[in-house]
Amino acid sequence: MSEGLRFPDPAPHVLVVDDERMIRWSLRAGLEEAGAAVEEAASLAEARRRLAESWPDLMLLDLRLPDGSGFDLLAEVLEQDPELPVLIITAYGSLEGAVQAMRDGAQDYIAKPFELDELIHKCAATLERQRLRRLTRFQTQRDAPAGVVAESDALQQVVQLLQRIGRSGASTVLLTGESGVGKGLAARVLHDAAGDPEAPFIPVACTAIPETLLESELFGHERGAFTDARESKPGLAELAHGGTLFLDEIGDLPAATQAKMLTLLEDRSFRRVGGTRQRRLEARVVAATNRDLEAEVAAGRFRADLFYRLRVVPVRIPALRERVADVRPLAEQFMHGFAREFSSPVRRLAPETIQALEAFDWPGNVRELRNAMERAVLLAGQEELLPSDLPPEVTGGVRDGAGATALEGVPSLPQEGCEMEALERAWVAEALRRCQGNRSRAARLLGLNRDQIRYRIEKFGLDEAGKASG
Repeated sequence: MSEGLRFPDPAPHVLVVDDERMIRWSLRAGLEEAGAAVEEAASLAEARRRLAESWPDLMLLDLRLPDGSGFDLLAEVLEQDPELPVLIITAYGSLEGAVQAMRDGAQDYIAKPFELDELIHKCAATLERQRLRRLTRFQTQRDAPAGVVAESDALQQVVQLLQRIGRSGASTVLLTGESGVGKGLAARVLHDAAGDPEAPFIPVACTAIPETLLESELFGHERGAFTDARESKPGLAELAHGGTLFLDEIGDLPAATQAKMLTLLEDRSFRRVGGTRQRRLEARVVAATNRDLEAEVAAGRFRADLFYRLRVVPVRIPALRERVADVRPLAEQFMHGFAREFSSPVRRLAPETIQALEAFDWPGNVRELRNAMERAVLLAGQEELLPSDLPPEVTGGVRDGAGATALEGVPSLPQEGCEMEALERAWVAEALRRCQGNRSRAARLLGLNRDQIRYRIEKFGLDEAGKASG
């Protein structure tokens, strides 16, 4: 398997149902190497026993089993959990069954023989789509509209603008704002305002899909377009028909894909990889970025013509420090949600806790606040959540007149100076040790995302324990 193909934490629980021992062994080896927890079943009866013991996050299912049809198991699991992602494992000559299974609710299929890299990517993409769906629903169930907490005037104005745009015929919208402000949720507000609950909302994480697969995922491919393209497959642009295509972190698109994106937006048309037929884009495109695209254009990293085409209807999502009135209701929403999830006794925020939360500048915005509340609820052992339950950087931060954050206990610069790279390496190593090699937790500790910490781990040659590897 290619280096770098790994599932994000927490490790997904995958159930592999196939009667061929070598297939199960191969799938288990590849999935576990990528960070998944894997269980196997060689028959319907064994699969039902496994499901009775624990419910998976993803199921890989062969339709031909020694004691019956995989169609029966598919119907059973989807009756219990209609959103359980199921990928069908099928022989190349049995694709009709896989297509029927997808009509019955399966997410996708994998043809034998398969490439492990392709399989891992397909599993990861399926789980990410499921995570986004559940996150959106989790937020939607709590507040209106579409889960947005908008106590502040600044965000209320943005929500009203998004709803007006959603009801209009605007075909291209650009959402800007710092990382973690909720651009994905803003895109949902815009989508929902169109008023069609059946219209698809298709998110595309431009940084999560490898560059070699991005064009195929976005535009689809024809049979024979590349190795293992045994069947034609529609892309996400086609699947968004009648709804919204949400391009998250569009500022990170590679140059070659930027040119094709410009054609997509200008002509409202595209071609599948390996195809000759022009297809119409029948969806609104909502793009989001935390980058300064004007600066990226000036630096030659982003096409000027694409930038101007995207910026037809720009909407900036304000940072959390610009809407302090939203901090308390957001914190309470996250607190109650995590208290239910973790069966925690926490019921309310202490007054001094609210004061600390509202005094902090939240450089990671709503995402950082959510992570802080998750940690606090896990640590709290009483009904009232105290400042001591919050991360130390939150209780040590104070807002100054310019909106900067001053932290107590930050080491001062030595008189003789220091090497920033050596200091950065030491902090990354310490974070990995403190988090027992959990990259996601170490990244949160350092205010980084998973890609950023992975880059630094490779750059400094560290292993999961924070020690020099090799």
